[in-house]
Amino acid sequence: MTLRVLGVDPGLTRCGIGVVDVERNRQATMVAYGVVGTSPEDSLDQRLLVIALAIDEWLDRHEPHVLAVERVFSQLNVSTVMGVAQASGVVIAAAARRGIPVALHTPSEVKAAVTGSGSSNKDAVTKLVTKILRLDTPPRPADAADALALAITHAWRSGSGTANKGAATTGPGSSSLTPAQRAWADAEAKARRAR
Repeated sequence: MTLRVLGVDPGLTRCGIGVVDVERNRQATMVAYGVVGTSPEDSLDQRLLVIALAIDEWLDRHEPHVLAVERVFSQLNVSTVMGVAQASGVVIAAAARRGIPVALHTPSEVKAAVTGSGSSNKDAVTKLVTKILRLDTPPRPADAADALALAITHAWRSGSGTANKGAATTGPGSSSLTPAQRAWADAEAKARRAR
């Protein structure tokens, strides 16, 4: 069974969106990707409305089994964090209205899942997403590549293609994990210990 995941890299100015299909053998195929942009000149309510309408359209068109969203994390720039949190809320609410499960993943979890290192840069993530999805050209802009990486991360974490779409079927000690998945599991365990 194929698992379809819609990944979202939330943001007010640029909200990356990517859809992947992942087979039981963890082979991932890109379905679609894009970026929803809003202008800082527009009012907050109008910017959030643009994102909400776009997410509604993507959810209706692609009918994902699950939504993977980047978890908001603390940064020095509070206004950036607030914008990301507001965009995330709109996206999560759109999925909830349709009964679509939502999973949150930190940037370091995503980096570890696709590159094997939780401290990789955006270029490394884009390069590996391009390779994993067997694309001829890298997805641009980086927000779209990040959204695809989120979708891949969730599918690999949940044991892609299983009947139980929201639960992980492999643990950190499982021999069926790829090196990147083992690194992700180690990064996730480390993040839990740090809380």
